[in-house]
Amino acid sequence: MMKAARFHEYGGADVIRVERVPVPEPGAGEVLVRIAATSFNPSDTALRAGRLREVLPLALPYVPGWDVAGTVVTAAGRWKAGDRVMGRTDAGGAAAEFAAVPASVLVGVTGFAELAAAAAVPVAGLTAWQAVFEHGKVAAGQRVLINGAGGGVGGFAVQLAKLAGATVIATASPRSAATVAGLGADEVIDYTRSPLPEGMDVVINLAPVGPEQASVLATLVRPGGAGVSVAAPIRGFFSFTARNDPGQVAEMDALAAAGTLLVDVTETVPLEGLADLHRRSEAGLTRGKILVAV
Repeated sequence: MMKAARFHEYGGADVIRVERVPVPEPGAGEVLVRIAATSFNPSDTALRAGRLREVLPLALPYVPGWDVAGTVVTAAGRWKAGDRVMGRTDAGGAAAEFAAVPASVLVGVTGFAELAAAAAVPVAGLTAWQAVFEHGKVAAGQRVLINGAGGGVGGFAVQLAKLAGATVIATASPRSAATVAGLGADEVIDYTRSPLPEGMDVVINLAPVGPEQASVLATLVRPGGAGVSVAAPIRGFFSFTARNDPGQVAEMDALAAAGTLLVDVTETVPLEGLADLHRRSEAGLTRGKILVAV
């Protein structure tokens, strides 16, 4: 038996309970992973509340946690017992002591001395990577605005855009400004006090903006520039949901190993604190990447 956080019905944060459940048995092509940590993503609250049930229906009871960082227990494919691995598991299940994970989505961990920190990368890192390189096509010499850079995706997006050679202008709240600057932003704007710059080559929106803010962001892209939005639809912007790409996760691990990609882990909570973490997130009281240690 093992500990797992799960919910039996959609609803508020109170539906999340830590229970004793059987250790999963890996199926064909899966490995059993002893979880060091998963990470919290704001979309987890929407999954739990049932707001995404039309596009992502869940089999209840459901164990959340898409980010995996842990140690292989049972060998499969190229993985052997004891290997340190990370990856995104699109079926969830990582908010538990053990998870059965498709071997094909895992990559080896070399860039993180503390294995748990690797759990911050897959979901947020993939979203940032694809926003910057695939859809924004950020290149050297461009001026890039990253709106909502203080979140978990934003920290990666700032660094990746800088690695591409861009000048990065980021919006962040006062509580996140110093961290965003430390991650490489050339300019950090307090969106509550200062106007946003126009004539940007690329605008990447990571914040759940309303119609008025969306219309403002749409005017900031120069003719021929690119607009990308992850968190809200914006007219003229490309909206997407990140796909699972282990190759990109491996590239980010290599960047971390080289010291050129940092992870801003703002706090670590135990499995038993997951319900309260959902409450705080919905109240706007969290920032950056938060790990859930198992």
